[in-house]
Amino acid sequence: MQRFPPVPLAWLTWGLLASLYFVGFFQRVAPAVMVDELMRDFGIAATLLGNLSAIYFYAYAAMQIPSGLLADAVGPRRVATIAAVAAALGIALFALADSLWLASLGRGLIGASVAVAFVACMKLAGHWFPANRFATVTGVALLIGNLGGVLAGVPLSEAVAGIGWRMAMLISAGVTLLLAGAVWLWVRDDPGERGYASHAHPEALNNGGMGPWRSLKRVVSERDTWALFFAGGLIAAPVLTFAGLWGVPYLVQVHGLERSHAAVFTTTMLLGFAVGGPLLGALSDRMGRRKPPYLGAALAHALGWIVFLLVPDLPAAARYLLFAVIGFAAGGLIIGFAFSREVNHPGAAGAVGGVVNMAVLGFAAIQQSGMGWILDRNWKGAMIEGARVYDAAAYHAAFTWLAVSALGAVASVALTRETHCRLRFDSKA
Repeated sequence: MQRFPPVPLAWLTWGLLASLYFVGFFQRVAPAVMVDELMRDFGIAATLLGNLSAIYFYAYAAMQIPSGLLADAVGPRRVATIAAVAAALGIALFALADSLWLASLGRGLIGASVAVAFVACMKLAGHWFPANRFATVTGVALLIGNLGGVLAGVPLSEAVAGIGWRMAMLISAGVTLLLAGAVWLWVRDDPGERGYASHAHPEALNNGGMGPWRSLKRVVSERDTWALFFAGGLIAAPVLTFAGLWGVPYLVQVHGLERSHAAVFTTTMLLGFAVGGPLLGALSDRMGRRKPPYLGAALAHALGWIVFLLVPDLPAAARYLLFAVIGFAAGGLIIGFAFSREVNHPGAAGAVGGVVNMAVLGFAAIQQSGMGWILDRNWKGAMIEGARVYDAAAYHAAFTWLAVSALGAVASVALTRETHCRLRFDSKA
């Protein structure tokens, strides 16, 4: 009998592909430390800046279902390699853009390309790791992604100050192109291609005999898919909106912090997010339950944003702790990916990952754009070196929606039905 792949080989193969998620997360939150430069270079205010940043999210969200169907049809390796090449081109276009529409085109291409990363990671994980470790592995994916977000905090802020945002982006484009070559040369879609037994469910090896549209139809007809769709989107959007765009300018303009110092606070939130994913995913796997840990995390996340709104002038140490808790609790969304996989047919793993992940970025795009519009509606006319400055009342009006979103996530998780970490397909067979 064939033995399963060695654990180090599984992690290396999967981790190399997960590096594309690192790149995607880096590009996702990079604009947060370039706000002033982007406003000046393209002559834009908060609404258009929010739109420029959100184009990444809109493109990413729009590509989630196609990415899932492609991952099912042609495999993660091919899809990820092509995506990494396209992402490198998009980053270079953004870096060299001399107009807002070219910059927007570049951001859109980046978002559409790296959209395959998380879905491909989940698809690959189902083949290289046992099913009862799925939440743990996808939690590690969130950790890897958030490390990209950390790199886009203080390190990128210093790079922007030293060599400019355009050169920093060009360097990241070169690194992404190298990653494309590494994925193509090393990654394999299934351990069978290296002579080992696969962990994939037998129904997943041939996609359950289902074509792309049939698998998508099965996914969207499952009630729990939609509860998990809204839960993931509503819990992720506040963190990605705050840490990914509006948190740094808020801390600079309202609390008078230096940009690098402000980036440390938002990085703390992303670090909490990064750590919360694998730990809460592992907790769920160990408990053999999905709903209780996910619901508890969603409640803690919502309470964190309520405290943030009600007590805006916290001491620095307390603010660090609050941001860490908010980020950590938001990491519970990783449970939703294992959860959604278990409530659907194993042959539709890519499709279900695409559907659920579409909300994570789609809702963030809506919030980023919407908050820019709210800020401009409440702008009092202040400007510094060509960039608009917003007061505490304007930010409070915008950030109220972070708490509303988080409370919506609680309600969505409450509507789910427990799987006890088992595929419902097997229990129905």
